[in-house]
Amino acid sequence: MSFLSSIPLSWQTILLLVASNVFMTFAWYGHLKSLATVPWYTAALVSWGIALFEYLLQVPANRIGFQQAGFSVAQLKIMQEVITLLVFLPFAMVYLKQPFKMDFVWAGLCMVGAVYFIFRTP
Repeated sequence: MSFLSSIPLSWQTILLLVASNVFMTFAWYGHLKSLATVPWYTAALVSWGIALFEYLLQVPANRIGFQQAGFSVAQLKIMQEVITLLVFLPFAMVYLKQPFKMDFVWAGLCMVGAVYFIFRTP
């Protein structure tokens, strides 16, 4: 991943987690629209294929974040959850045509609280 070498390690971690989450969101939920008429096991196999690309990004992201950027495992997990929400909301609304709900805002505010508690210095 030499193209990432000029980017700070913390941003490498975040960018790789965002990219991995896009793949995972399609693996977990994309089949609800694009493969709705095929048997579930076909959708599962396609999802596993998509998820492979997610892991090829997620594993280096977590290694860089933990081993080089100095994030704790808890910090990496909270970052992943926030990224999941940020990726999932547009995906659900644009790709799956789900309506916006205020519950998304409340969930986001809860995540802000989680970020605060995980990243604060004791």
